[in-house]
Amino acid sequence: MTTSAFIHVQHLLGTGHAVRATRLGQALAARGVDVTLATGNLLPPTLDTSGLTVVDLPPVRSPDAVFNRLVTPDGTEIDANWRAARVKATLTAFSAKPYDLLLTETYPFGRRMFEFELGKLVETAKSSARPPLMATSIRDILVRKQELWKEEWMADKALAFYDRVLVHSDPAFVQLSDSFPFADKIDHLVRYTGYVGGAARASSTGHDGMDEVVISCGGGAVARGLLEAALVARTLSAVCGDATWRILVGHDISEEAFLNYRNRAGDGVIVERARPDFPDLLKRAKLSISQAGYNTVLDLLIAGTPSVLVPFAQAKETEQSQRAEALAKHGRAVVVAEDGITPAQLAEAADAALALPRESAEVRLGGAEASADILLADLKERFG
Repeated sequence: MTTSAFIHVQHLLGTGHAVRATRLGQALAARGVDVTLATGNLLPPTLDTSGLTVVDLPPVRSPDAVFNRLVTPDGTEIDANWRAARVKATLTAFSAKPYDLLLTETYPFGRRMFEFELGKLVETAKSSARPPLMATSIRDILVRKQELWKEEWMADKALAFYDRVLVHSDPAFVQLSDSFPFADKIDHLVRYTGYVGGAARASSTGHDGMDEVVISCGGGAVARGLLEAALVARTLSAVCGDATWRILVGHDISEEAFLNYRNRAGDGVIVERARPDFPDLLKRAKLSISQAGYNTVLDLLIAGTPSVLVPFAQAKETEQSQRAEALAKHGRAVVVAEDGITPAQLAEAADAALALPRESAEVRLGGAEASADILLADLKERFG
């Protein structure tokens, strides 16, 4: 009988959560697992979901970086009726077949706003006649909470419902305890997988990116300051002002805003939409300028490209700042604060970053494949 897995993922602004969940699902599928990916938001068009059965739940997103409201794609705030429909859709998808594995991306170490749905999902799974193996998949760094009880709740929820906590990092680089004060309570559940990356992605054989400064912003929903500064910074750079600056605008940015950026680009500046061959562009580039999201930083570590990091740090966000500082500590990046960033600051940082060595970091990779192997071993122990 074929092993089956149900993966639930909810991204709100950035797309990194969906990318990691998809790659983990594809690693399981490559090992013969029948994988269903239930997604709570619209997936980015550059994301390859081949090999997976995708279930589109009623989509919802955060309208801003405060993360205290949820809205539908057209901006309508959700209500009790929407929540009830979402729970019904999730439980219907989960009950479509008997699943051997339930994996929730981030929850319970985040996504408390979805406790109405995910709490019901894990309770339903736990109380079933044949409970599935239950695992959670979390990135290298968690967002710290101002209220300590919220973090303790995360640990208690994991202890009550979960069999495995997959941490997608290299413990020699970043450990869970660096951003989670109750890591010791769940230590017996934790397995470090290495960073999740390396899934098949479109490649390019042309010369785009060669000796260029490549500016990227992931989905782009919270990258306005970086993009505005990048449009002007080339003319202020003493070292790389003669290079082509290629600005990749994420697909979460409206077409109107994208055209505005493109129309304002000066000589030597190319503005285009984010590309699936981004890792190849990085390998050919002389410099990367970006935020410090999980997937972008992983691509940077693999490419070895000198980089300027402008971590997203609005509201109470701490994750990207911690990741950027970790790279800076290892001599891999120059960090510029997002708040009030100017073209002159960005140009100065770009000039400084070009003095950094170009070398691939020796961090543990293959996190999706390692995760699949860990879960299959757990499943064998559970079900034989």
